[in-house]
Amino acid sequence: MRVLILGAGFGGLELTTRLAEELGDAADVTLVDRREGFVFGFSKLDVMFGRTTPEHVLHRYADIVRPGVRFVQSEIRSIDPNAKRVVTDAGEFEGDVMLIALGADLHPEATPGLVEGATEFYTNAGAFAARDVLDAFDGGRVIVGVCGTPYKCPPAPSETALLTHDLLVAKGVRDRSSVALVVPLPAPVPPSPDTSKAILEAFNACDIDFHPSTTVVSIDPARKVAVLADGDEMPFDLFLAVPKHTAPAVLAESGLLTDGWIPVDPYTLETSFPGVYAVGDCTSVGTPKAGVFAERQAGVVADAVIAAARSTTTDSRYDGTGTCYIEFGHENVARVDIVFAPGQPPHGTLTPPSSKITDDKAEFGASRIRRWFGREWRNH
Repeated sequence: MRVLILGAGFGGLELTTRLAEELGDAADVTLVDRREGFVFGFSKLDVMFGRTTPEHVLHRYADIVRPGVRFVQSEIRSIDPNAKRVVTDAGEFEGDVMLIALGADLHPEATPGLVEGATEFYTNAGAFAARDVLDAFDGGRVIVGVCGTPYKCPPAPSETALLTHDLLVAKGVRDRSSVALVVPLPAPVPPSPDTSKAILEAFNACDIDFHPSTTVVSIDPARKVAVLADGDEMPFDLFLAVPKHTAPAVLAESGLLTDGWIPVDPYTLETSFPGVYAVGDCTSVGTPKAGVFAERQAGVVADAVIAAARSTTTDSRYDGTGTCYIEFGHENVARVDIVFAPGQPPHGTLTPPSSKITDDKAEFGASRIRRWFGREWRNH
């Protein structure tokens, strides 16, 4: 069986690993990604706030050595879902099964003034560059602002605000600084009221201003002002931005998108094209755009592909569950176990911040690198 996997994030890496483990050389797996390697979303914050280095958090795809797996680093130019074929700068590839896990693209240029007047921290390059910006920052008005919906990892802006507070305290400039967070959500983590309450209590303790249910629509670099959707203006000395997200343009050109994202069966993750699956941030499956959900979705796809390869069947279905680790500052981390079951209201359970959960988060990252790349690793 030829399996074509587009994108090597949580979803692509998990499917690649499962197929190699269970089918070995019985499957011909081609994994395509334009990037050199994989970086956890939380690792961007670790680099940004000086805990580790960019080199340490980059996991190179060239290090993947598994039976039946070929990695191709190349830009995808077109996708034909009917033929399960892609055209890349490295040539054409076809599969009997195709998984699309290309994530979401970020567009700082889509918000007027953002490129000139703000520091985006959601791309790898942006977060790594933000480290130097924060290191040189000598205090003042800081805004962490979201410029559109949907966006990846909804708790990340809250984490950034709390870690910024810690950094300013460590620099000795917190007393002449302010920190504000602007998000489109009505609460930091709407599906889990306990989690939102804990974050808001942390904001109150750290004197962080919270501006919910709005977005930043433009930046005025000359006046150093952020303009909100309701017309209000907020002055700043440092603006840390979450840019607008869209599905990659190659997906729009392929005819796979509806209302901006790939619709899939919420239980099997299959698209309207037989044998073509999609997981993660590029879909409209109904869960947040976060890697843990893409990983679990890929597990369901793996069960289907393995069953097909063995001429059996599977009743594996996606259940919408995931675990999110949230930085509360002071080296304490909380965990939210959350459920976005198809057709049901989402809900989540909080495990309060502690050093133990900090260790659990480190093991979460270490276990994935162990599975996907076959080596030991610590997040920092």
